[in-house]
Parts: sequence; structure tokens; C-alpha cells
Amino acid sequence: MPTDSPTSGLPSPGRRAVLGAAAAATVLAGLPGTASAAPAAGKRPARRKPRALPGGGDLGPNVVVFDPSTPNIQGRLDEIFRQQESAQFGTGRYQLLFKPGTYHGLNAQIGFYTSISGLGLSPDDTTINGDITVDAGWFNGNATQNFWRSAENLAVVPVNGTNRWAVSQAAPFRRMHVRGNLNLAPTGYGWSSGGYIADSRIDGQVQPYSQQQWYTRDSAIGGWLNGVWNMVFSGVEGAPAQGFPNPPYTTLATTPVSREKPFLYLSGSEYRVFLPEKRTNARGVTWGNGTPRGTSLPLTRFYVAKPGVSAATLNQALAEGLHLLLTPGIYHLDRPIRVDRANTVVLGLGYATLIPDNGVTALRVADVDGVRLAGFLVDAGPVNSATLLEIGPPGASRDHSANPTTVQDVFIRIGGAGPGKATTSMVVNSRHTIVDHTWVWRADHGDGVGWETNRADYGVVVNGHDVLATGLFVEHFNKYDVQWFGERGRTIFFQNEKAYDAPNQAAIQNGSIKGYAAYRVGDNVTSHEGWGLGSYCYYNVDPTIVQHHGFAAPIRPGVRFHDLLVVSLGGNGQYECVINDTGAPTSGTSTVPSTVVSYP
Repeated sequence: MPTDSPTSGLPSPGRRAVLGAAAAATVLAGLPGTASAAPAAGKRPARRKPRALPGGGDLGPNVVVFDPSTPNIQGRLDEIFRQQESAQFGTGRYQLLFKPGTYHGLNAQIGFYTSISGLGLSPDDTTINGDITVDAGWFNGNATQNFWRSAENLAVVPVNGTNRWAVSQAAPFRRMHVRGNLNLAPTGYGWSSGGYIADSRIDGQVQPYSQQQWYTRDSAIGGWLNGVWNMVFSGVEGAPAQGFPNPPYTTLATTPVSREKPFLYLSGSEYRVFLPEKRTNARGVTWGNGTPRGTSLPLTRFYVAKPGVSAATLNQALAEGLHLLLTPGIYHLDRPIRVDRANTVVLGLGYATLIPDNGVTALRVADVDGVRLAGFLVDAGPVNSATLLEIGPPGASRDHSANPTTVQDVFIRIGGAGPGKATTSMVVNSRHTIVDHTWVWRADHGDGVGWETNRADYGVVVNGHDVLATGLFVEHFNKYDVQWFGERGRTIFFQNEKAYDAPNQAAIQNGSIKGYAAYRVGDNVTSHEGWGLGSYCYYNVDPTIVQHHGFAAPIRPGVRFHDLLVVSLGGNGQYECVINDTGAPTSGTSTVPSTVVSYP
């Protein structure tokens, strides 16, 4: 496996592409259709069995592995951070892995598309006496664009007693142990716009300061300092008491169903992937009391993919019974990745990114048990895709309650890194699917951005029954951000902004209704429930636009919502109601939420 070298330089994107192409060529040399010696005259050519793809393999140049004896760890961390600090739409992708042990005096600053993880079975196996820092110096102290980075499976003892993790969307903090306080705002308390903690223990106080919204799941905290608009907790020991809207805390004692994200770890010198078991009515962390509950797979059961590999090769690996480990980089697809086998794992490292080039769906999952999708980004291509990610085929109906599919830290982007289009970003057809932390984002800034340039009508569409979303971030779609047609759906925490760039009122007119709801429950649904849901508007092209409501749902006893809010950001657009025709309008230029505590 690769280890860090003090003399190795950062590979350029071009070099990574060459390395990926070379790896793909090596693999393809053993596939049917490649040249081979002609058979001897008069002899029938022997039928060659296709060579099986290799399981396991090296993790590539952008997975950097440290152990406590590695020289100049700080220099290497700083080198990667300098490249990634402001590279919001760059091509660099990095996974930093720390072998079990204790590391002293480090400040690991984490930039865009950088993931830092420990390689133990418990966070406490890998301790950093120092800091794992996200701040916002690159953006003048404003952390509202600190996206696409993560920290997992580490213990940190902060130098000054408080670790700073000033992030917004798509920046999960999972399976972490902070032996001190955790500050979620940038230096100087500039704005930050929402994040996610799961399976973590914060011994001290969590300090949101300017954080507008946050979701914490199945964790333990020593205290929580304050709230701005929408702070949601489920299964969190030490969480503040229910108080919405003042203070803005939504607190559930347990999470109905959860299953933690798969993670890479070392067993001796062998790399394995741990698969945590499902929990019901979960509360607190999964680790800290002996070996965590679950199963593990050796890396030899995975096809370790490198950028440049074809979708055909990825599908061959899956067909041969291998799982996929996507190493950091960008993967261009000319056909969907097809996950047809139950219990398949597709795990990305360092924000591995899938781009469908010709209007295809990036990844499709069959109606099977126990698929785990985790840790990758899907970037829409320039040709419109009808759907970017499909969980189960249309009409999927099998019962997966005992072994659901999980979609965790899978993020979707339309535009920003370049022109992209997709009619619908994510469709969930399979029953009992758990969508655990996603950010589905039609870009409002970057390259290839405009009302029609990165057209994307719908963010997430749920057709399957009994689907649970924990940590649902969906923003800026031309029409509905979320549509939910399945029965018995549940959402714990929802964050949304309506599309900034609507040119005028007519562009968002929805029949007789002003605007499309951020979160719509289908007219025929009889059972649905949501907790801690917020929608904001910032119509900066035409600030006179009026949005009738943030939420729309049939009025039935079985369709229930708790702790809803809508906000007009500085008076750029207004809401008339919160849900259906209920809730006070937002008020002028005052950025103060209008709330509904219970509906109906």
C-alpha cells in the first residue's frame, strides 16, 4: 500500500489522468477482444476465458497514508492544503489516512475535496494531539462556501481546547472523538450555513455561534451553546431539550433506523472495509465499548478503481461479484454503473467524482437488499440526464426492512464546475431506503450557471414506501426541490434555498400557485412525517418575487410536520405562508423566520 514520502511531490491532474489511463490499459489487456497470437494453421483457436479483474490493489497517488514515524507530516498536510484551500471547482481530490497511533503537534487544515480519516476500528485508535481545522480565510472569513470535505474516525485533542470545523454543506464530521470543544463557526464568527455530525463524541461543548442550521445524529455531546434558525438532534446524548422555535431546537430521543457509513481500516497490515450493522431506535455512538458491531470485508473483495477506468470495466467488476472502492479523482462515464447484486458496497475516497458525459444516469441500483453507497460526488455532464442517481428501478416493491439500502455522504451537483443539466437528480424507488446525509445542489455560482444554463427541474423524488431521510440538504432547483410520493416517508432535518436566479415571477409560476414548494408531499399520500424542516429564499435577480409557501402537503391526519420555518434572506423575495396556506408571511427585509410548530 502507498505510504507518504517526504520527497514525493503532489501529482498534477494531468499526471493522475495518465496514471489512471495506464491502469485502465493494464486491466483491459486481459479482457476479451484484445490482440493475441494467431492460432497455428489447421488448429481451432482455443476458447479463452475472460481474465477476472483483480480484487484489491494499491490505492493510487492521491491516497496519502501516514504513520507516527512518517517524517514531515505537517509539511505534506500544508502542501495539500495550499493546493486545495480555494480550489472550489478544481480537479484535485485527496484522501489522508492515518494509521493507528498517536500524532503530536499537527494542524491538519482541510480544504476542498479533502477527506481525513483514521485507520483504526475505533476513533480512539488514532489520536491527533493538535487540530483538524476548517476556517474561511480564503473567503474573507465567510464559511458559507466551505463545501466538499470531511473528517472521520479520529480522536483529536485540540491544542487550545477547542477544535474549529467551520463548514457548510457536504462536509460531514463522522465517527469523531473531540476531547475538548468543537467550534462550528469561522474566526471572527462570519456566517456558515449548515452541517452534519454523526456517531461522534464531543467531550466539551459544541459552539455553533453563527451557524444557521445543523443536524446531529446518534452522538454524545457535553453541551450545546446556541442556535440561530434550525438545530436538529436525533439520538444524541446531551442534546438540548426540545424548544423550537425559541430556542430553535428540535430534539428526538432516538433515530428510528440508522446504519453507519462503511469505512476503511487496518487489521494488522491488511486493509479491510468495516460495515456497521443496522440499529433501530438508535441513541449514542456505536463505538467505545469493545469491537463495533458489524462485519468486514477484505480489500481483496473490492475492485480498486482509478480515474480513467471505463464504466464497462466497473460494471464487469460488479458482475464478477466485486465491490467498488473509488479512489480520489474524476471518473467519466459513457453508461450507467449498474449495481445489481445484494449487499454490494460502492465506497468513494477523497470525493471521487462521477460525471456522465452523454446524458446517461451515473449509477443505478436494482431492487435488492443491503446496497451501501457512500462517499462520492455525482457531477452532471453537459448533455441533459433524465436522472443522475436511481435507487431501485421504477415500480420497485420488495420489502427491504431487514436490510435496507443506504445512501450516505453521496452528493450531487448540477453546474458550478462547468455546464451541467439533469431533469431529476436523485430518484428513490426502493422501499426502506435510508438517505443519510446528502447535498443535492443546483449551483448558484461558479462556471456554467444560469436559469437555463444548468437547468434542473427536480432535486430528489421519492417513490418508494417507508423511506427515511436523515440530513436532507436540497437547493436551488428550477421547480420542486423535493417531491415525496411514497407512503410512510420520514425526514429528520431538511435544509433548502429556493433558486436564486429566477428571472421573474412568471418563471416560477406553478399554475395558480406562486412558486414551487421546496418540499412537496404528493396529493395521494396518506402517511408522512417530518421534523425540523427549513426553506429560505434569496431571489437576487428579481427581489420582488413572491413564493406562496415553502411546504405543500395533503391535509390528512396521517401527514404530520413538526418545527417548520421559512426565511426571506434580507428581503430578496417573500413567502406568503409556511405550509399550504398556514403560517405568517415573512416580513420585509428582516431576516427572521416564520415558523409553524405543528401541522396540521
